Amino acid sequence: MTELEKPTSITGGCLCESVRYTITFPPDHPWDDCIGTCQCVWCRKVTGSLLFRFHQLKKTDVKFDADSTLRTYQATPGKHRGFCNNCGSYLFYRGETSKFINLAVGCFDKDAMKKYGTILTKAGGHLYVCDEIPGVTDHLEGDRFETEPHD
Repeated sequence: MTELEKPTSITGGCLCESVRYTITFPPDHPWDDCIGTCQCVWCRKVTGSLLFRFHQLKKTDVKFDADSTLRTYQATPGKHRGFCNNCGSYLFYRGETSKFINLAVGCFDKDAMKKYGTILTKAGGHLYVCDEIPGVTDHLEGDRFETEPHD
């Protein structure tokens, strides 16, 4: 089996494209350990989906364009959820004191997903499985965590 080509950088953003970002993947990016879902009630509500599918990166590896409509919401102190103030797209979750950011994979640009989708979205860990829905989200492959492993 051949190893999948890994990107060195990709771009993404919101639906109306007023929020744009570039991800630069370092050579030591932990591809097998950075993909996952969050099944907490807050992520479910903010995404309108059964789970939040994310790719975790160091905050320093993601550069948002300076002139944008990016805003954050704190449902709990120190926990930021990023969104576009214009179109409402949910873009990320990050803890204030964490060095990581969890980007919504659905906001990666289409060309990146076509080329690298398999490596950017493969099965990973599942956070806050205490809120999973029996018979609906509890069957997903991957490690399971009651809380975030990288807070």
